[in-house]
Amino acid sequence: MNATAPNNYPMATLYVGDLAPDVNEAVLFDKFSATGPVVSIRVCRDLATRRSLGYAYVNFQQSADAERALDTMNFEPIKGRPCRIMWCQRDPSLRRSGVGNIFIKNLDKGIDNKALYDTFSAFGNILSCKIALDENEVSKGFGYVHFETQEAADEAIEKVNGMLLNDKKVFVGKWMSRKERIDQLGDAPRKFTNVYVKNFGEDFSDEDMKNLFEKFGEIQSMKVMRTEDGKSRGFGFVSYAEPEHASKAVEEINDKEVNGRILYCGRAQKKSERQAELRRRFQQQKMERNIQFQGVNLYIKNLEESIDDTRLRKEFESYGTITSAKVMRDEKGNSKGFGFVCFQSPEEATKAVTEKNGQIVMTKPLYVALAQRKEERQAQLAAQHMQRVGRMIPQGTQPVGQMFTGGFYPAMAPFPTGQRPAFLPAQVPRPRFSNQGVRGTPGYPGAMMTRPRMPRAPPRPINQQQSRIAPGGGANMAGLSGQRAPSASGTRNQKYSLPLIKLV
Repeated sequence: MNATAPNNYPMATLYVGDLAPDVNEAVLFDKFSATGPVVSIRVCRDLATRRSLGYAYVNFQQSADAERALDTMNFEPIKGRPCRIMWCQRDPSLRRSGVGNIFIKNLDKGIDNKALYDTFSAFGNILSCKIALDENEVSKGFGYVHFETQEAADEAIEKVNGMLLNDKKVFVGKWMSRKERIDQLGDAPRKFTNVYVKNFGEDFSDEDMKNLFEKFGEIQSMKVMRTEDGKSRGFGFVSYAEPEHASKAVEEINDKEVNGRILYCGRAQKKSERQAELRRRFQQQKMERNIQFQGVNLYIKNLEESIDDTRLRKEFESYGTITSAKVMRDEKGNSKGFGFVCFQSPEEATKAVTEKNGQIVMTKPLYVALAQRKEERQAQLAAQHMQRVGRMIPQGTQPVGQMFTGGFYPAMAPFPTGQRPAFLPAQVPRPRFSNQGVRGTPGYPGAMMTRPRMPRAPPRPINQQQSRIAPGGGANMAGLSGQRAPSASGTRNQKYSLPLIKLV
């Protein structure tokens, strides 16, 4: 069945996925330009490393050319890897709604994307078809098919569910998100058929595994994991035909002693499930330790390099019962200069902090305090920093700044009235700056500071012997102790006045 372009897309855009890392725009242009004029091609890349994310978008000029490329080039190899082509869906809600999306599991490893597409294309127009692969690009045994309509998906579920594909009975059902599966399961125990067993010895054979588990029900597959030289790795898997048989095996085998070893038997989990459970257990144990050692664990720093765990315990044993004492060391075994001492009761720990803090041990004074978690220390240091900053800024002032060409420079806070800082003597006049004009105004972007005006000096007193009467009743300044009279080319914006001279 030929796929048609959706009516709500003004441009014929195709999504091309499952690309090799070295496929670029030029390779795709050579590949798709054979079917019709290509407007643009974009290979999506990582912003930091610029490596290909494995998919691209190809924009055609005509919708018919894009449809022909989808029909003739889908699942064709590009640099040795089959590509997966579908119409570009710009609305993500269409994919997340689950309408027309089905899930297929228990597939044969030999079924690829093209075989799955050919199998389900008879029921309707397929928007997307994909087989889940592992890191080695091997089929995981399940896949997804997204139909254009829910009616086509329902027909595929009705016709294919329970059928044999490559001699394997497949399951076909409606796709559900993880949240929907959890809500549907509720508080009921999860059904499983695959069992994980561990902690048996190297001499444990496949026959021993079969004799141990076959009494609980029909076994579909079984495997003891081994090393390259054939020795048992101490764990294996057993797959039952019915979930009830697997649950019964877990109840009977778990914590059972076999050949002097206590076995563990439980539901086989995915790697993501195991990691999530380990994280949950770690956080729970961390919280329990914090509650258990609250107020009894001490942090000691400024230790001598020669102090070991025994000497540290001896220094604090007089204050109460010590449950543990540890000096922290690096990978080479050298002391890091700090350690921890844990007491049995908070009263003993408080007494040790009060009396031991600041006491000199060997040549250094110790710092002793209650141990804190990393988050608590960071919050305390941040609060102390904010307090110091608040004390530096006078009350009633607001930090401001001026913008110069080189960047932002914070302005100094105003001084209290009638006070001057020690570095600015009172007898030194403060220079004045011109604020006239736009370029001379501080705060204007690109402003230049003008040359300061020098203070005007008072006129020097003139003796009668040094003065002479100039013609016209004025004083001749040429005779003033060698001083020159101001000329027109002298300092601008400055006026000189002479005192009146009384004639004798």
